[in-house]
Amino acid sequence: MPAYVVFARLRTRDPEEVKLYAQQAPKSLAGHTIKFLAQFGRFEVKEGGGVEGVAILEFRNFAEEVAWYESPAYQNASQHRYKGEDYSVVIVEGVQP
Repeated sequence: MPAYVVFARLRTRDPEEVKLYAQQAPKSLAGHTIKFLAQFGRFEVKEGGGVEGVAILEFRNFAEEVAWYESPAYQNASQHRYKGEDYSVVIVEGVQP
């Protein structure tokens, strides 16, 4: 079953840290089968608090998504995201087609 990680950027605090994250995070994708379904494109908030942007990534399954998120490469890159931006991140298992 596919799994998805949804990144909702709530607030940017330090653009320099964001640049470091943007340089390092793509390297963490090597060896993982990932499909970008949304990547900070046009959006409209219909309910809840506002966000600055949204990204949705699809993985083959929940275990693969967790393996990527918890990988040393992504965890090292994400330290810059934590310093530069506030996010809400959710991992959700999809349904069988």
